[in-house]
Amino acid sequence: MKWQGRRKSGNLEDRRGMGSKGKIAAGGGLVAVVVILLQLFGGETGKQIAPIIEQVGNSQTVQQVEQRELTQEEQLMGDFMATVLADTEDIWTQLFREHNLGEYKEPKMVLFSDAVNTACGSASSASGPFYCPGDQKVYMDLVFFNELKSRFGAKGGDFAIAYVTAHEIGHHIQTILGTSNKVRQLQSQSNKAKANRLSVAQELQADFYAGVWAHHNRKYLQEGDIEEALSAANAVGDDAIQKRTRGTVSPDSFTHGTSEQRMEWFMKGFKTGDMRQGDTFSAILN
Repeated sequence: MKWQGRRKSGNLEDRRGMGSKGKIAAGGGLVAVVVILLQLFGGETGKQIAPIIEQVGNSQTVQQVEQRELTQEEQLMGDFMATVLADTEDIWTQLFREHNLGEYKEPKMVLFSDAVNTACGSASSASGPFYCPGDQKVYMDLVFFNELKSRFGAKGGDFAIAYVTAHEIGHHIQTILGTSNKVRQLQSQSNKAKANRLSVAQELQADFYAGVWAHHNRKYLQEGDIEEALSAANAVGDDAIQKRTRGTVSPDSFTHGTSEQRMEWFMKGFKTGDMRQGDTFSAILN
């Protein structure tokens, strides 16, 4: 992706280099969060992880203990993230205007290491990237992308990171359009199987929105970028993760969609560039 020398967003807060430590009460709550969130791409939408994270937050005190200077590589990665965030701001502001959706409210992005406090509670780096609707911020520990490549078999590359970022911004769009609230209401009235399907539809729509963003950002794409995004989407499908971690696949427990579904909906967004064609809910629930 061509990004150097371009506009950087002012909505990025870099908390990397801030060391932290915590006191964890007995009961294994944090272990449960780590296990669950390591298996979920993008952590999980904030509204879904909030009840779990808050349980950890109640038993864990996170304290800043030191601050170090970022390495040159870390500074460069911060500039890249600020550029990708700026691209999402420009494109979604334009699309909201074109579709008469009102003003696009730009989210914040927080880069962190080890642990972070959010409006959804406290989270460790094991959560991976996630979006918290309570403060409308995307949280990213960039170490996740090493995990994505080494543990889950993705190709890596800068556009894999851009895809994950765009996916989390997709959850922000769902929040400001009211989709997230509707999903939460329907889940509260549904059995576990249907609640999981609603989660799958929501995650696939975020993948679709990531594809829409990529479509409108094509002038900055380079050869191999889309392949990097598809490799990441393939690596974090529910079926791929369950095969790798459990050895078996349980479709009823899917919450994010299969590898094939994730790639399919990203590509639909990329090919059409039309955010109105992202009705994943009809496709999944009917």
